[in-house]
Amino acid sequence: MRITLIEDTESLRKGLTYRLEDEGHVVDALADGLDADDFLRHERSDLVILDINLPGQSGLEVLRALRRRADPRPVILLTARGETEDRVAGLDAGADDYLVKPFAIDELLARVRALARRGTQAPTRSVALGPLVLELEPLQLSSEAGPLDVPRRELMLLAALTRPPGSAVSKGQLLDAVYGTGTDADEKVIEVYVSRLRKRLRPHGVSITVRRGIGYALETGP
Repeated sequence: MRITLIEDTESLRKGLTYRLEDEGHVVDALADGLDADDFLRHERSDLVILDINLPGQSGLEVLRALRRRADPRPVILLTARGETEDRVAGLDAGADDYLVKPFAIDELLARVRALARRGTQAPTRSVALGPLVLELEPLQLSSEAGPLDVPRRELMLLAALTRPPGSAVSKGQLLDAVYGTGTDADEKVIEVYVSRLRKRLRPHGVSITVRRGIGYALETGP
């Protein structure tokens, strides 16, 4: 894979670059948020590893700009902040996963492999949900009248419910899909997202049902 690494601490940036290259990846390493934003606008890569605390422009600003351009590249956030609200802010901005410093490089490599596998398992670009269409790249839910205003986290949950079609998905699986593999977020947050999503889908004849002891499933039509 070609990986964009954005980290302003020189020793960590060099160490991660060497390990990633040892694993066979091609690495473009940057240290400044403004440089990173410009690079991501013009250069391709398969994955972004992004520190939150950067000079010039914060990692969250870089990430938000990336998602505003509907760029689907997976992003792993690196942060020294351990507070839940900071991690949630990063994930809500569009990150796919996160690691809190200090972390083991082997764990980062495992997250990279997991996101790489996810990318190879998504050949479908859209899913029909009754009168609605869920576009997967980039994530967007539309009706005949046009795109619906749905937050990205809810769209990620909806996308997870469509794979495989008609099957129940556990809270744990949904939590991984919404907050990243290995998250320590409480599964109760999934209940909140499901409740909000139900209200958005109900007028279109699409429902999310509970299969007791298994998880949630999508149903369309009467």
